[in-house]
Amino acid sequence: MAYTTFSYEVAEGIAHIELCRPEALNTMNREFWEEIPAVFAAIDADPSIRCVVISSTGRHFTAGLDLNWAGATEQAKVEDPGRARERFRRHIRKMQEPFCAVDRCRVPVIAAVHGGCVGGGVDFITACDIRLASADAFFTIQEVNIAIVADVGTLQRIPYLLPQGLIRELAYTGRRWPAAEALRFGFVNSVHETREATIAAAFAMAREIAAKSPLAIAGIKQVLNAGRDMTIEQGLEYVAVWNAAMLQGDDMKRAVTAQLHKGQASFEDLAA
Repeated sequence: MAYTTFSYEVAEGIAHIELCRPEALNTMNREFWEEIPAVFAAIDADPSIRCVVISSTGRHFTAGLDLNWAGATEQAKVEDPGRARERFRRHIRKMQEPFCAVDRCRVPVIAAVHGGCVGGGVDFITACDIRLASADAFFTIQEVNIAIVADVGTLQRIPYLLPQGLIRELAYTGRRWPAAEALRFGFVNSVHETREATIAAAFAMAREIAAKSPLAIAGIKQVLNAGRDMTIEQGLEYVAVWNAAMLQGDDMKRAVTAQLHKGQASFEDLAA
């Protein structure tokens, strides 16, 4: 499939998605909302992929939702108010799906953010496993500034990443949140001097992850994601069952042998 809102390539087990509409500040138009679920379906179907890096081009990572497209979408008339609201609910649920696809991707997803990451951009990166930022990066839960309750993932995922008081401040005020402050609170893993250095660091991390057992990495992500909705006891039972089922292959033997001989193990791809 040819993508219009980002470039996509796979090399050495790493998929790279790079937003490519800098002239429009990488705003999220109709094609974006359709193409992100498609590309992540392709990633999940490709057993050679072990990690994903998301980056962007131009001055900003993304300015968020394309308001012109969103306004035009809302112009469709449905006379009955109940039916109109039911239709709009389904529209919101459809727009939530791209970032749910990122969240449930079976391999880790790393966001390399530069410049502004606004509105829907925060929804996007909170669905990623790891976030790196350039020194000029900033984040804005923009929706409150246009009188909207953020509704495609930020308010549901960010409580697992930040303290409640800070979340509420950012969501209520819609203020710019600079990279240095985001690093202090652990929202980003590291801050780098330039966009290029940030992307390079993301790929270095992706290569390190890609060298591990893909079965173990997929299991770690699955257990961590499932644990968000479980008690500690439920999570312990879940990981016990997972390992009882999945630790039957060769990966652990290869990893232990490599450790004992101070070498680097090589692992087979996951099954398609």
